[in-house]
Amino acid sequence: MTDHPSTFKGEDTHREGVQWDDRAEIHSAEDGQGILDGGKGLRGGTLAQMIAQVMAYPPAERGRFVIQKAGDHRFDLAEIEALAARDDFPG
Repeated sequence: MTDHPSTFKGEDTHREGVQWDDRAEIHSAEDGQGILDGGKGLRGGTLAQMIAQVMAYPPAERGRFVIQKAGDHRFDLAEIEALAARDDFPG
């Protein structure tokens, strides 16, 4: 990993390593492909928006998704839930 401030750095993700306004997309956990939003293209936005979108699903369905952040890291369900539980999560 690089030293770019928005790059995932393991445990740093649960502290200052996350930039909530980084660009991100929701992908299928099964095949890694982008999820289409009613034919309008990939579901994308800020990392905070994508985390909030996944967390809006019932807990049993959240595992269907991963979040791809600006091409440098995929957040799995455990990471998504940990980020959503942070005190500074804006969602």
